[in-house]
Amino acid sequence: MLAPMRPRDPAEPGRTATPLELFFDLVFVVAVSIASVQLHHALTEGHAGHGVLSYALVFFGIWWAWMNFTWFATSYGADDWLYRVLTFLQMGGVLVLAAGVEPAFTDDHWAVVTIGYVVMRVAMIAQWLRASRFAGPNRATTLRYAAGIAIVQVFWIVRLFLPDDVQPFLHPILILAELAVPVIAERSGWTPWHPHHITERYGLFTLIVLGESLLASANAIIEALHDDQALAPLISISVMTLVVTCALWWIYFWPPHHLSIRGFAQNIRYGYVHYFVFAAAAAFSAGIEVQIDALTGHSELSAVAASLTVTVPVAIFVLGIWWIALRENAGRVVNTVVPLGGLLVLLDPITPVPVLLTALILVTVVVTLVIRPPVPARLAGDPSHRRPTIIP
Repeated sequence: MLAPMRPRDPAEPGRTATPLELFFDLVFVVAVSIASVQLHHALTEGHAGHGVLSYALVFFGIWWAWMNFTWFATSYGADDWLYRVLTFLQMGGVLVLAAGVEPAFTDDHWAVVTIGYVVMRVAMIAQWLRASRFAGPNRATTLRYAAGIAIVQVFWIVRLFLPDDVQPFLHPILILAELAVPVIAERSGWTPWHPHHITERYGLFTLIVLGESLLASANAIIEALHDDQALAPLISISVMTLVVTCALWWIYFWPPHHLSIRGFAQNIRYGYVHYFVFAAAAAFSAGIEVQIDALTGHSELSAVAASLTVTVPVAIFVLGIWWIALRENAGRVVNTVVPLGGLLVLLDPITPVPVLLTALILVTVVVTLVIRPPVPARLAGDPSHRRPTIIP
């Protein structure tokens, strides 16, 4: 009743996301939304430093669990009952993690988040052990993944029993340990990956985080219907949010992403930098909510600080995508306009209308991308993009 979990063909034609993968993504909609809401509350209440740090730590757990499943599924996915059950177990872990986001933000209580995270990782250990049975020459690699993940999870659990003043210092160390597992596991072997499938999965998660911004745009209209005095500014920010979100979508999907994952170093860069891209996109929606609070007099932040909660995430998103996917597929004009635009949005606080300058700059970037299409021919003759190397 169980199919052998053999390595997938990295050149399999027509490979797309499965219904199970799409179902799996739904729980991350919940987790990302809760993290974004808690960041919004922290920023509005004037706790920017603590809020950003808590958000960064929580989002790491969300992103790393999603990315591990995604890269494993592109290499060893087998749609039988055990694979589905273990995937459901990971989904349960995501929901537990999401339930612990609020106490992590408000009380620095990380037990629930840690438990949910470890549940997801234990399920991942089982997947790697199962894959090792039919991995052939990659058996040692799959076992290193399983062993590395297991060791780090032990330390996550041990951390919960240490004094409260010690735990914060171990958090970044354990994150670095998690990030090191793929580097160690792939040292003398590789696991197959499908470039079009994996980049499609990243694109789907991008839609999830950008969707949070569309919700913020709708919230601005809802607030406008209840606040006649701020009607015009709220409608304006709703329109500008939609424009910026659409521009971010355009920028992200402009380059052929599958050409950006060619060798191990490129895979690491593409996979790991997406943490900042995804986190920034979700934080952008929180920044819009902060702007709404500022316009309606419910924020502790100044106008400049409120504007920065929008422009900083936008700048990180644009610069991140430019670095990992866009610059190698673009000419000189695009490679000048895009990073320059990403930096110029930081000047938005000097304008009297929130998000206006950001929207105008991003529209200019999009117009440039329309006029100057991608030039993937620069990589078309490079056989290294077909090299089967993977991160988890």
